Amino acid sequence: MGTLQLSPDSLLPCLHNSVNQTHSTLVASSNHPIPTSPLTSIINQSNQVHNFSNQTNLLSTKLSSQKNDSTNLAAIMLSHAEKGNIEEAQILWDVILNSSFIPSGHLVSSLMIAYAKSGNFDLISEILSQIKNRRFRWLPKIYSLAIKCFGIGGKLDYMEHTLNEMVSMGFQVNSITGNAYVVYYSKFGSLTEMEAAYKRLKNSQILLEEEGIRAISLAYMKQNKFYMLGEFLKEVGLGRRNVGNLIWNMLLLSYAAKFKMKSLQREFLAMVKAGFKPDITTFNIRALAFSKMNLFWDLHLSLDHMKHENIVPDIITYGCVVDAYMDKKMSRNLDFALEKMINLDEFPLIETDSLVIEVMGKGEFHSNSEAFMEFSKHGSWSYRKLIGLHVKKQYRSNQIFWNY
Repeated sequence: MGTLQLSPDSLLPCLHNSVNQTHSTLVASSNHPIPTSPLTSIINQSNQVHNFSNQTNLLSTKLSSQKNDSTNLAAIMLSHAEKGNIEEAQILWDVILNSSFIPSGHLVSSLMIAYAKSGNFDLISEILSQIKNRRFRWLPKIYSLAIKCFGIGGKLDYMEHTLNEMVSMGFQVNSITGNAYVVYYSKFGSLTEMEAAYKRLKNSQILLEEEGIRAISLAYMKQNKFYMLGEFLKEVGLGRRNVGNLIWNMLLLSYAAKFKMKSLQREFLAMVKAGFKPDITTFNIRALAFSKMNLFWDLHLSLDHMKHENIVPDIITYGCVVDAYMDKKMSRNLDFALEKMINLDEFPLIETDSLVIEVMGKGEFHSNSEAFMEFSKHGSWSYRKLIGLHVKKQYRSNQIFWNY
């Protein structure tokens, strides 16, 4: 199975770097002029005339006879594509296709990435149709890249057609491509389409990896389909260990979001019994539920358990305690709760899975702490200092309220 993690938000920067690497290989530096050759002169002339077909034939003849010019032409084509000069890039691409020059997979992929960045997905589809019958050995990788390009742009119809064509041509769909297919349906498709994509992946005997699990979980959470999320996670397998505590944590989150406290406690005990060690995300999912439900005793027991497991609290943990006490006007009792914290004087950090924050939201302490730290980025911050400022702010807010 592939181990590469896929993310719609992180894949495009990686593709961008690939294009930059191609440019650095083909053109010494973007600050230097494009290499001068007889071909370059012809191209410069073509920018001044309107009869592109005649210029294309001339370029094809020139390209067939001079190997160095092919490198120059490829660099110029990519430069035009990157700058958004699509018509010029397409003219040069046609020249390459109609010449004896054999394009490399790296060149084609770089052109496709440039088109994806500028939103010209129809041209990516056109490139595939132009090269699919030539049976280049790198063709399967190009099809996989096209699926990712279409997925990033939310072009699910293009992506579906490309995958079907890839399968019909006998190319194997690997784990990375299969998981990307599910991730993009999770992000841009309906729940029905997402479930169909996951079913197709499962029927292909490809294992759903961490990024796919996260993407599907988030899609269910956004639609408040927590029961369906729980069923999905159980189907994926609570016993899977190659994704750490992710599946168990998402299951606990599905109960915490609906404040099903008995189910939350039952599944937490089942997680421990199954041999999984709770992490900071596990504890904070429970702490958030306890805090919002004002279950102080359970919150204190959870803090004791964290301390016993040597789990260091983060800003979410502190927020659960501070918000619970401040909400009940019990700020004078905060010191008692904070005695259990082992890192009061350390720099504040967020170690909790971002999905938890997205589902459960930010508390007042969390939001105020971010504002304080943003206002003074170079301050010597600690949890103790943030708590002090937060308590003062709440006290002043109450004074203003009662004065009016």
